[in-house]
Amino acid sequence: MRLQAPGRFVAVAAADREAPGPGEVAVRVEGCGVCASNVPPWEGRDWFAYPFPAGAPGHEAWGVVEEAGPGVDALASGDRVVTLAQDAFAGRVRCAAADCVPLPGGVDGFPGEPVACAINVVARSGLSAAAPPEEVLVLGVGFLGVLLVELLAADGHRVTAASRRSTARDAAVRGGAAAAWAWEEAWAVADEVGAFEGEGRFSTVIECTGKQAGLDLATKLCRHRGTLVVAGFHQDGPRTVDMQLWNWRGLDVINAHERDPRRYREGLQQAVSAVAGGRVHPGRWITDRLPMTELDRALTLTRDRPEGFLKAVVSP
Repeated sequence: MRLQAPGRFVAVAAADREAPGPGEVAVRVEGCGVCASNVPPWEGRDWFAYPFPAGAPGHEAWGVVEEAGPGVDALASGDRVVTLAQDAFAGRVRCAAADCVPLPGGVDGFPGEPVACAINVVARSGLSAAAPPEEVLVLGVGFLGVLLVELLAADGHRVTAASRRSTARDAAVRGGAAAAWAWEEAWAVADEVGAFEGEGRFSTVIECTGKQAGLDLATKLCRHRGTLVVAGFHQDGPRTVDMQLWNWRGLDVINAHERDPRRYREGLQQAVSAVAGGRVHPGRWITDRLPMTELDRALTLTRDRPEGFLKAVVSP
C-alpha cells in the first residue's frame, strides 16, 4: 500500500523482490497494527511530502521470515517474528535482522511495537515489578492504555483507569484495573482536590490521551512530589502546561517517548517475553481486523475511536 495523498491509500504493485542484504531478512507480513501516529500523515500535515514510500508508515508488523541475508545467524526461513520495520503496510518487507524478534512456539503474532512502547513507558516511569506498589492513574484507555493497565496490575500496583468510553473502561477492569472512572468522574475528583490547597490523588499519573485536556487533568490528579508521565501522542499542535501547579506540587515530569533504537529493540524483546509469560495479552484488545486494502477505514476508526473500538490491525 502507498499513502498517495492525504486521506488516500492505494494498492501498488508488490515491492521489489531483491534478496535481503547483509544483516537483513525478508519477512512475509501476516498483519500490521494501525497506530495513532499513522493518523497525522494520513490526514495530511504541511511538513509531510507525498506520496510516501510504499508500505510507510506501518511499523507494527509480524510475519514469517522468507529469507535471511548474509551474516544473519539468529533467524532462518520459516521463523515467525515481530518486527520494527517502518514500511510494513505491505505483503513483504526487507529489514534489519536486529529489528526482528522471534516468536516462541504457541505465541500468536501481535503488533510488537506498541507492546514494546508500553514496556518502555513502565520502565521510564520507574514502576517496575521491583518497585513498591503505588496508586497509579492511567488516563486514557486505548490500546496503549489497556496494555499499561495489564502490566502495572501484574506488577502489583493499584491501577485506576479513566476514559470517556464505557467499553474502554470495561476493558481496563478486565485488564486488572481496581477502578475505572468516566471522564466526568475524574474531573469531579480533580475539582474536589482543588489546586494549591489540595493534595492530588495519585503518586503517578500516566497521560495517554494525546490531548490538551488530558494533560490538564493529569496535572490536577497528581499528588505533591508525584510523577506525571506523558505517554500520549501530542502531534496535532502546541500544548500549554500549568507550570505554576507543576512547580507548586514539585512534580517530576517524564516524557515517556523513546527515540533510542537500542531501547526500541530491547523493549521488543521484553514485549515478546511478556506476552509469552502471560503478563500482557495484546490479542485480547484487538477489536477490528481488516484487509490491508481497507487501511482508510482502519485509520478512520483509529482517529474517531467509536464506542467499542480499541485497536485495528490490517492483513495483506
